[in-house]
Amino acid sequence: MRAWWRGLRISELQEKDVINIVDGRKLGHVGDLELDLRQGRIDSIIVPEGGRFFGLFGGGGADVVIPWRSIVKVGEDVVLVRLDDARLGRGPEADPDVR
Repeated sequence: MRAWWRGLRISELQEKDVINIVDGRKLGHVGDLELDLRQGRIDSIIVPEGGRFFGLFGGGGADVVIPWRSIVKVGEDVVLVRLDDARLGRGPEADPDVR
């Protein structure tokens, strides 16, 4: 059986809306990836706050770093993720993955 993400281009991933299934909020689009080159895998996707793209053309908001394990589904038009309020920096204890 072939993994669903094989053959998926970064440019295709960047076109998809990232939606948090916990609260239904649109977080934005994938702006960048964190890779583990030794293991040959994606560690996380990065959604820039405020419409930034590859760290350019935007304000100084915090990037949302979403660990690959928090991705529920990559669909045709969306990436569904599961992040609670703390991981988004809105709870009492903000997660270190949000920078």
